[in-house]
Amino acid sequence: MNGQTADNTENLSTVIAPHLPYLRRFARALCGNQQSGDAFVASTLEAVIEDRSTIDRSLAPRVALYKLFYTIWSSLRIQGADMVEDEMPDDNVMLLGSAEVARLTPQSRRLLLLTAIEEFSLVEAAAIMNISANEAETMLGHARDELARERRARVMIIEDEPIIAVDIESIVLGMGHEVVGIADTRRDAVALAAETTPDLVLADVQLADGSSGIRAVEEILMETTVPVIFITAYPERLLTGDRPEPTYLVTKPFRPESVEAAIAQALFHQTKPN
Repeated sequence: MNGQTADNTENLSTVIAPHLPYLRRFARALCGNQQSGDAFVASTLEAVIEDRSTIDRSLAPRVALYKLFYTIWSSLRIQGADMVEDEMPDDNVMLLGSAEVARLTPQSRRLLLLTAIEEFSLVEAAAIMNISANEAETMLGHARDELARERRARVMIIEDEPIIAVDIESIVLGMGHEVVGIADTRRDAVALAAETTPDLVLADVQLADGSSGIRAVEEILMETTVPVIFITAYPERLLTGDRPEPTYLVTKPFRPESVEAAIAQALFHQTKPN
C-alpha cells in the first residue's frame, strides 16, 4: 500500500510539475509580489502532498491545479482580511501582509488574469473560480470596463525588435497611457529611466547589443521603485525560484489582451490604498 501511494504521488507530481512555473506567474500577478505569490504556491503543493484528493481529477491537470491554488488563496485571504496582522499566524503574515489585505485583487481582475495572461478558456476560468460560465462572461465585461477607467500612466518600453516595440507602444497608447520612450540597449534603458521617471516599465530580456534587459531593470531599480513587466519567449527561465524574480511576465508571442491585463494589474498594485 505504501509503495502504491508513493507511486501515485510521484505520478501526480509528474503531471503537475510542468504547470508550476506558470502557476507561480499567476500567483505573483494576483498578489503583486514574489514572496506572497510563491508562498501561496507552496501552500498548494503542501496540500497536494498531504492529500492527493484535493486535486479534482475530473478536470484537466492544469485547470485542477489552478483551482486548488485559487481555493487556498481565497480561503487564506478571507482569514487574513478578518484579522489584524499581529493576530495572524506567522505563515499567514507572509502570505498576506497588510498591503495585500488592503488591496485584494477584485474578482473581475482575477478572471482577466486567468483568461488573458494564463490563456484559459472562459469555461476553464469559471471552473477554477467556482462560478458559472454566465457569471464569468458578465464578470469579464466588468473587467474590460475597469480597464477603460484605469488611471493614466507614463510607460517606458525596453525592446530591441522595432516591430515588437511598435506593437507594444500601440497597445499602451490604445489603453490611454503615455509612452515616454523606447530603449533597445541596457545603457539607453538606464539613461531613459533616469531622464523620464516612468510609472511602469515593459522590458524584453535580450537586447540589441547582446546586453540583458534583466540587468537593465536591476540598475533602474537601484535608483527608483517602479513596477516592471517582462515580455519574453521563455518565461519559465525567469520562474525557477533560485533568485529574486519578476512579478509580472507576459509570454511571446503575446496577445494584446495579455499585455493589457498585465499593465492593468501592475498599476493596480502600484496604487496605494486610501
